[in-house]
Amino acid sequence: MLQAMLSGVASIKAHQSRMNVIGNNLANTSTTAYKGQRVNFADMMSQTTQGASGPTATKGGVNPTQYGLGVYVGGTDLNFEQGGLMQTNRSTDLAIQGNGFFMTSNSTRMAYTRDGSFDLDSAGALTHQATGERILGWTADSTGAIDSTVPLSASSIISITVGNMSTVKATDSSSFSGNLDSTSAPTDTVTTKMRVYDSLGGPHDITLRVRNRQSPALAPAPAGALSSWDWEMYEGDPATGTLLGGSATAGNERLYFDSNGSRVTSLAVGTENAITVGPAVPGLYPPFTIDVKFPNISQLVAKSQINGTDQNGFPSGTLENYAISKNGVITGIFSNGLTRSLGQIAIAKFSNPEGMNRDGGNLFLQTNNSGNPIVGTANESGMGSMNAGYLEQANVDMSGEMTDLIVTQRGFQANTKIVTTVDEMLQELINIKR
Repeated sequence: MLQAMLSGVASIKAHQSRMNVIGNNLANTSTTAYKGQRVNFADMMSQTTQGASGPTATKGGVNPTQYGLGVYVGGTDLNFEQGGLMQTNRSTDLAIQGNGFFMTSNSTRMAYTRDGSFDLDSAGALTHQATGERILGWTADSTGAIDSTVPLSASSIISITVGNMSTVKATDSSSFSGNLDSTSAPTDTVTTKMRVYDSLGGPHDITLRVRNRQSPALAPAPAGALSSWDWEMYEGDPATGTLLGGSATAGNERLYFDSNGSRVTSLAVGTENAITVGPAVPGLYPPFTIDVKFPNISQLVAKSQINGTDQNGFPSGTLENYAISKNGVITGIFSNGLTRSLGQIAIAKFSNPEGMNRDGGNLFLQTNNSGNPIVGTANESGMGSMNAGYLEQANVDMSGEMTDLIVTQRGFQANTKIVTTVDEMLQELINIKR
């Protein structure tokens, strides 16, 4: 009888543990990215009073006689099923759809979370709101290139310094389009202006002058060329400015046209005409080379007109806004119209995420049974996608938890009845003596 009482007591303790887990699950139904738990029961060792015996020629075998000694909590499981996504429209709120964890740091160790409720601190660092830990990832270089193969450390934080980051881009490519009248005289001239920028963001007004139509084309002309034009580019006006380069510059060529008025060229694929802009005062800024492209220029019987259609330089501008893509790349939007990658948020996954330790604040820590983190970027190598303006909700099934609550309550009640019943039986034994 004492064994029955002890089994009941063990079961009461086990059901208390299960009730604790259910209560915690229900308490966190509104916790961002909370992952529910469940309790696994296991039977305790059984007492064997008679061992099993095999069959013989004269009689059959006998099964063992055993009495169970109760139940214990065999462990708790984490449920890492995907939670629903809730729209928040906050640019720093992020949700992972699929596998993976955000990586955070308190400067001494790294932790992992599915909670993407992030914000920017006063230093511009992307931080986890619940704990203040900083988010880890890769920072782009001055050109916006990101090397996601570099190993991360606890100091690999992501910063978005809105209003404090400035950038410029020196022009290295320009394009011109338009038409050159096929009936023009050799003395006709066509000009157009374009503004470009040096590495300090300083503006430079350059002038393209196309002149001296020749028919037939002057040598060395590419195959099919019937006419040609010379061109030069100046900083300032052609009459008073500085010559930067032109068709006579080594490596460049004239503008050649065939019988259909289409441009033909002998330049190798990927090679363009180019000019070099140098400072009037040496050392003020580095000289920079600009590719000069004529992608949409023709020679037809129509008025001559050439326009500068594109150049890729930008003056100085400050960071005004940013956007986060599905692969975690943070793109800065500057006041000068330039957009440039600032960094990329890292994602980690584990071979056994259920083996991680909860650390409070929606954080998990690596353990010996979770395996080492595999660090990568969203949408690659089995990692989930990153969704800006959303948060993952708790994956607690309230209907299931309420059902488990009833089952656990009844199990607890049943085992308390075992204890009281055995107590009454012991009382009857004591009363026999009376």
